[in-house]
Amino acid sequence: MNDRIKVVIDDDIPFIKGVLEPYASVVYFKGKNIGPDEVRNADALIIRTRTRCDASLLNGSKVRFIASATIGSDHIDLDYCRKNSITYTNSAGCNAWGVVQYVITALFTVAHEKGVSVAGKTIGIIGAGNVGERLARTVVKLGFKVLRCDPPVKKRIENGEDMTEKGRFSVDRSLLTPEDFFDLSYVLENADIITLHVPLDNSTKGFFNKEMFAVIQENAIFINSSRGEVIDEQSLIDSRGKLSAIVTDVWNNEPNVNLKLMNVCDIATPHIAGYSLEGKINATVLVVNAFAKFFGLEDLSGFTIDYPVPEPVRTTTDLTDSFENNMFLLLNESFPLLEEDMKLRANPLQFEQIRSGYVYRREISKEMFNIIETIKPKI
Repeated sequence: MNDRIKVVIDDDIPFIKGVLEPYASVVYFKGKNIGPDEVRNADALIIRTRTRCDASLLNGSKVRFIASATIGSDHIDLDYCRKNSITYTNSAGCNAWGVVQYVITALFTVAHEKGVSVAGKTIGIIGAGNVGERLARTVVKLGFKVLRCDPPVKKRIENGEDMTEKGRFSVDRSLLTPEDFFDLSYVLENADIITLHVPLDNSTKGFFNKEMFAVIQENAIFINSSRGEVIDEQSLIDSRGKLSAIVTDVWNNEPNVNLKLMNVCDIATPHIAGYSLEGKINATVLVVNAFAKFFGLEDLSGFTIDYPVPEPVRTTTDLTDSFENNMFLLLNESFPLLEEDMKLRANPLQFEQIRSGYVYRREISKEMFNIIETIKPKI
């Protein structure tokens, strides 16, 4: 019994309780409560962004495998893991469609609330990874123009790298060319809508600063659902008069919320853009399979969870109504974004509790996409 694999798991990772117990000794803690004492005798950690994995946590431990049920790696000291032969894996792409849903819903919610038209506008997508590229392909089908900005991806394409889909939730970029990408300054000057989808690392921390906001097009809609730290929040606050709308799902120093920023946002939410039921299922499937592969657990290999059947679409569209209003009504059915905004504004100090208590929404169903096909502008 003492030779069993010992695993520490974040208690807020859904659908995982009971899965590893036949193969390992498992204990669960809240992510913020996973400390050196909790991991000292662990062989593996399965965590989320609330657990910072670095020397202060891992020194003196037996940990040799870490899996994060999240898309990012900014909470992991990757150099420390490499130097100490700790294998790390994340859940890249698991919630990409959930974030796409958030951005599209936010855009049409803003249009509805302000009574403005966004049809045919130009969307500047900063970061064309698993989320950004899916967003680009989706909004093009809705009649938007797209300007991609992602220098690392552009460089890889220029270097002739294989850009086909790799992994269960990655995105195929094999048909993209360098001409599909634009310099940041050009995107900021020419896009009516700016949405950020960049990872947080040393090159992106605070990169969107007052110089960027000085260049951004007048009356642009600004959306950030990537990481709060990529934004200089004071510069965003100072740009309120220039921007027609601000949507923020992520914040510096979470779970603390900059109340001044929240008060100038049109939509403010507690980091739930990727919190779809499908995304959470995907993340758990990925970390369990990575765990099984690392420890050679053949019986656990191929673990999967079936998505529940989506509810039928109840909203009735009206072809005599505007595209924006039909889209708002459809998207609001599965994701009433303003309700989430109101929850945070009413209790900003309860950020973490609101986030952890969020009822995972369903992503846009095939039925809804089929309905959208009938109402979208003819391209």
